[in-house]
Amino acid sequence: MVSYPESVDRTGPVQPPPSTSSRVSLSGRRHRYGRSHPGVSSRQPQNDFPIFSHTGDMEIVIRAGGQDRRYLLHRLILAQCSGFFEASTSEEWSRVQTQGEMQAEVGPVGLLLGPERGLPDIQEDELRSPWSGSTVSGTRSVCGPPVKKRWRYELDWENMGGEEEPILVQKPPSPDTIFGGDVAPPSSSITKPAAPHTGFFRSVANLAGMKSAVRLPQSSAEDAVVDPLIRDYDNLFRIFYNYPPILNSMNIATAYAECKSLLNLADMYDALLVVGPRIDHHLLRFSSRLFKQIAKYPPSYLKLGYLARSRVIFSEALIHVVGQWPTALPHLRNGSFSPLSDAVLRLIEDKVDDLEDLKARVEAKLFRLTLTTSKGERVSPSNAYLDWLTVSLFRQWLVENTTPPPPPVLKSTPQRSQGSNNHPEQGAPSSYVPSPSGRVYRLLGSTSTQAYLSHDELKRFLKLHPTSDSLYTRENLKRFERKMDEIKRLARDLVKPLMRNFLELDSKSSEGGGGSGGSGVSDGAVGGLPYLTCTRVEEADYPWD
Repeated sequence: MVSYPESVDRTGPVQPPPSTSSRVSLSGRRHRYGRSHPGVSSRQPQNDFPIFSHTGDMEIVIRAGGQDRRYLLHRLILAQCSGFFEASTSEEWSRVQTQGEMQAEVGPVGLLLGPERGLPDIQEDELRSPWSGSTVSGTRSVCGPPVKKRWRYELDWENMGGEEEPILVQKPPSPDTIFGGDVAPPSSSITKPAAPHTGFFRSVANLAGMKSAVRLPQSSAEDAVVDPLIRDYDNLFRIFYNYPPILNSMNIATAYAECKSLLNLADMYDALLVVGPRIDHHLLRFSSRLFKQIAKYPPSYLKLGYLARSRVIFSEALIHVVGQWPTALPHLRNGSFSPLSDAVLRLIEDKVDDLEDLKARVEAKLFRLTLTTSKGERVSPSNAYLDWLTVSLFRQWLVENTTPPPPPVLKSTPQRSQGSNNHPEQGAPSSYVPSPSGRVYRLLGSTSTQAYLSHDELKRFLKLHPTSDSLYTRENLKRFERKMDEIKRLARDLVKPLMRNFLELDSKSSEGGGGSGGSGVSDGAVGGLPYLTCTRVEEADYPWD
C-alpha cells in the first residue's frame, strides 16, 4: 500500500507564536500558585495586624518590663485615630526635623565639605546616562519609583519625670528594624503541589493533628503575664484597626482598672474619640453589676464616663455624686485620673443648686401642711384639739428629722498648734456629716402607713398627755390614727417630685440593705440609698457636646 503525505490546511486558525502561548500558560500557572495546598508551606510574609509587611510604613517598638513588642502599621490609620500621630508625621513636623538634621551636618559656610576640597566630590559611579535613566555603572536608577517615607517610634524611658509615663518618640529607621529586610520577599521558586491522593491523606492527617492540638494545654508563652503597659498599647492599636480590645470580661473591678489605664493612654495620644466607645461597649456588658459598682464608687466612674464620653455611665455616676454632694468633692479633685474640667464641676454645682431649690420648695409646702374641719376651717386647739395635736406632732417629727443635731454644749477644746491658724479648714471635710434629708423624704414618700409615726408611737404620745385619763381612749386613738394617715397621704403627694428615680439601678431591688453600698433604691424606709436620685441629666448637659 502506498501512503501519501497529508496536506496542510492553510485556512485554519493561525497558531500563536511559542512565546505567546508559553506566556499565557505561565500566567495561568501563576494564578493557581496563589492557592494554598495542604502540606505545602507558604513563604509569603505576614501582611496583617500587627505586622503589615507589604503596606506598613510606621514601625513602633514597645519595650517595658523586660518584654518587647513590635508593630508595623500604617501612618494613615494612626493619623486618623490619634492627634499625636497626625501632628508628629505631618509635613510641618518633618520639615522642622529635617532642617534640624541639616543644620547639624552643614558646615559654617553652608556647604557640605568634602574630604579634601571645599566643594562636594562627584564620584564616577554617580554619572548618569540621559538615555537609559540610570548611572553609568548601572547600580542606581533615576527613573525608578519614589522612595516611600517610613517612620519609627520607640518609648522614651530616659527623658521622663518621676511620675510621668513614657511616651513614644520618633527615631530614624535603622537597618536592624523591620524595614531593614528581616522579612524575606516571596520566593520566585514555586513548589509543585502534591498529587491529589497524597494531598487528601495529608489533609486528613493535618485535620487530625489540629483536633489533637486543641486538647493540648496552652504553651508557657501564652500563659506568660503581659506587662500592663504593653497590654495597653496593644489594645490601643487593636482599637485603631477595629479589633476588639482584650479586656477582662469576668471581674468588673479588674475590667475597670484596665479600662482606666487604657483611657489614660488614649488621652495621652489624643485618641479618646476612638477608644471611648469601645470602653463604653465593654463596660455596659456587665449590666446590673456595673450599676451596682457605680453606686459604690461614683466619683471614679464619673471620671471614667467623662473620658470615655459614655452617656449612661456619666449620667449614672453624676446622679450619685449630686445626691451625696459634697462628699465626693475631695475624690474629684484628687484622684488617679487627671483633674476634671471646670465644665464638669460647674455642671455638678448647677445640679446641686437645682436639687436644693426643689427640696426648699417641698419643705416649705410640708411645713404649711394642715388639716381642716368639716366647715373648712383650719384646725386649732379651740375647734379640733385632737386634729391640731396630729398636725403638731407631724411638724415636730419633720423638724427633728430634717434639721442637723445641735452641737454638744460641753465640748473639749483641742490644743492649738502653731500651724492651726494658717490652715483652719483642714478638719472641715472629716467633720462633715451627710444630710439625712434623703432618707426622711423616702419615709414621707413611702406607701406604708407604718414607715414613720407608727401605731405604737401615737399610742405613747397620747399617754404622755397631761390629761391622759380623759384623752387616751380607744376612740381617740383610732381618730388620731385616721387623721395622721390623712396628713401622711397629703405629704406623700408633696414629695413625689423628690421620689423620682433616674438611675439605671433597679429601683425595686432591696439586696444589700441600705447605705451607699446598697444595690437598689427602694421607696420604703428599710432599703434604698440614703440620698435623693431625682437629678435628671438632659442631652444639653453633657460637657463634651
